[in-house]
Amino acid sequence: MQGYPPPPHQAEMSKMPPQQQPPVMGEPVMGVPYYVQENPYQAGMIPPNAIYGDPKGVPLQQTIYRDTPAPFNCLYCGDTGLTEVRSKPSLASVVGCLMCCGCGFCFLLRSMDCLWHKYHYCSHCHQKVAEFEKSDPCIVMDPPNWTEASFAVPA
Repeated sequence: MQGYPPPPHQAEMSKMPPQQQPPVMGEPVMGVPYYVQENPYQAGMIPPNAIYGDPKGVPLQQTIYRDTPAPFNCLYCGDTGLTEVRSKPSLASVVGCLMCCGCGFCFLLRSMDCLWHKYHYCSHCHQKVAEFEKSDPCIVMDPPNWTEASFAVPA
């Protein structure tokens, strides 16, 4: 092997400052972040600098798509703005309808859109950019979380 210096001996390596010592196989590299937890924004935490309306050219790091129109940068046409939201009945709306049919109140009605799946489309090119599906039928019993606002995190 020409051009490569011989590997340093163990005694020589221990005299080297820690920044200059070569990493040992199997050990984590210092200075490289390693995240074990899930994204806190996906889990429901809303950052203090969240953008809810039209981003108006502000670069976005991430968009969290939920029930309301979301600020986003379209991957298909490059447009920046708010998504168009279309809805489709969910399991939660069916459960809500079955629970409340005796009262004459049904969550399958178009006016009870809060428990339906939401599909986000670009308002410029009309491509589907995201979906927010309500898969928890127990949300019927949690009215404060029926409608969740979409938001974006600026870069």
